[in-house]
Amino acid sequence: MLREWTGDWIGTFLGHKGAVWCTKLSPDASRAATGSADFTAKIWDTYSGHPLHSFPHNHIVRSVALSPSSSHLLTGGQEKKVRIFDLTRPDAQPDFLSDSGPLSHEGMVKSVVWVGDHTGVSAGEDGLIKWWDLRSRQLATTITFPNPITSMELSPQTNRLVVTSGTTVAFIPSLPNGSGTHSLTLPYSPSSASVHPILQDRFVTGNSGDEWVRVHGMDGEERELYKGHHGPVHCVEFSPDGEMYASGSEDGTIRLWQTTPGKSYGLWQGQTNGN
Repeated sequence: MLREWTGDWIGTFLGHKGAVWCTKLSPDASRAATGSADFTAKIWDTYSGHPLHSFPHNHIVRSVALSPSSSHLLTGGQEKKVRIFDLTRPDAQPDFLSDSGPLSHEGMVKSVVWVGDHTGVSAGEDGLIKWWDLRSRQLATTITFPNPITSMELSPQTNRLVVTSGTTVAFIPSLPNGSGTHSLTLPYSPSSASVHPILQDRFVTGNSGDEWVRVHGMDGEERELYKGHHGPVHCVEFSPDGEMYASGSEDGTIRLWQTTPGKSYGLWQGQTNGN
C-alpha cells in the first residue's frame, strides 16, 4: 500500500500471493521493491501501481534494497542467501554474495541495505553483519554480535547502521572503514530502532514483547513512553525531517507520532496529543 506522509491512501499494489515482509521506495519514489512469503521479490511502478519485474526465490524474501540509481536490487531471506539483480537486465540470472560455499549467512537474512554506490550490507540471525563490495561481489568485512540480529536499517543522514540484537542497540558506521561505533544495552529486547535524522540525540524503539513505543537519549536513558498499539510493535522509523516517527504493530495498524507533541505540523494543528 502506498500512502502520503499524512496517511492519505494513494494506491494499492496487487500481485503478491503471500504476506509482504518488506517494502522499499527508490530515492525518487518512482519505483518500489517488495519481498514476500510467496517466494518472490517484485519491482513496481509507483505511478501506475503496475508490477514491472518479479524475481523468483526458493523461500520467503524477508528484506530488499534498491541501489541509489534503482538499477540493481539486493534481496535476502529464509534461504540464508543474498542475491543481487541487475534491473537493466531483468531476465538475467542474479549473482549470489558469499565468502565461502553457497550461503551468505548461517541463519536467516533479516535485513539487507545498500550503502553508497558500491556497498551492500547484510545482517542475519547468525549474529553477523557483513559488508560486501558489490563491484567484485566479494566480502569486505564482518562484525559479530552474540545474539541474532533482529533489525538493521540505514540512517543516511547520520551515515550509520542502526542495529538491534538481544538487548543491544548499536549505531555503526555504514562503510566498513568507518569508526565510532556506539552501543547501548537496554532493559528490554528492542525489535527495531531508528535514530533522529537531524538532532541525532535520540532514538525510538519498538518491542515485540509489549505494546509500547519508547524514545531514548543517546545515553540510553528513557525519555518518553507511549502506548497506543494493542499488539507487539515490530518496526519504527523517523521521518526524514525528524518531525515525526511511525510505528507498525501486530495489531494491524501504523501509528504516526510527533517528535514535539503540540507543535503545529502536518496533521497536528494546535493539538496537544502526541499520537
